[in-house]
Amino acid sequence: MRRWIFAAACLSASVALSACNSAKDVLEPSAVAPTEQSTALAKTEGTDVAAPAMAGTATVAASAVPAQTAAVVSKARVQFAPIVGATVEAATPLTQRLGTRARERGITLAGSTDTSPPGIIMRGYFSAMTEGKDTTVVYVWDVYDPAGTRLHRINGQQTAASAGSGEGWPAVAPATMQSIADSTIDQLADWLAAKPG
Repeated sequence: MRRWIFAAACLSASVALSACNSAKDVLEPSAVAPTEQSTALAKTEGTDVAAPAMAGTATVAASAVPAQTAAVVSKARVQFAPIVGATVEAATPLTQRLGTRARERGITLAGSTDTSPPGIIMRGYFSAMTEGKDTTVVYVWDVYDPAGTRLHRINGQQTAASAGSGEGWPAVAPATMQSIADSTIDQLADWLAAKPG
């Protein structure tokens, strides 16, 4: 129980310290070639770091999203800010899936080198805790407008059997992070569709 309280406190501290620039716990987004399969690599103090594919206008499968919802969602350009709290190894499947799922849901992602400002900015904060044979990832995404006003919050947790050795991030399976990415984009798309204007 104390571990959960400590982890919640750590996640809260991460959210409060959103200006964190440590290479250990921040994934820097970078420019991405506008291809379906592309994944960005950014250099952060000598470490290659994956970031979500963030370029080009997404196409929507006809059956995946209703036309009206797709039209509302596709108007928003979303930029992911550096992700705080997750290791590079754990965050790579998350960032790859964010790009893929955004395209599936008709959300246009903006790269860090885009000259036009994004419609919204997503800031993510993550923590991983192992209890027995299970590891839980707790996550918070704050959604901001370009002026820095927080508009919305997406949060949750995902628990799965530990995949690797050790505790915390080494025990988090790629499928867990991919599931978080799907849930994040789905909740974002639902919010964008319901948002006035």
